[in-house]
Amino acid sequence: MSNATAVVQARVPARRLQRAEKILHKLGLTPSDALNLLLAQIEIRKGLPFLVSTQPQSLLSADEQAAEWTKAFGAY
Repeated sequence: MSNATAVVQARVPARRLQRAEKILHKLGLTPSDALNLLLAQIEIRKGLPFLVSTQPQSLLSADEQAAEWTKAFGAY
């Protein structure tokens, strides 16, 4: 397996990058780390790791959220 790397350039609004960098710093990540995570998830899932749609999604009720939590993580 090759360890070759590639350089990716992207134009993003400066303020968005600044806000994102503050959050990423709290997580111990750089923008490069975050992009690598995103690309890894795209590769694993064979698609985006989140829904992209023009249709609004309904919000879960508190009971539905609790049920989803329990299903994913076990009893609270």
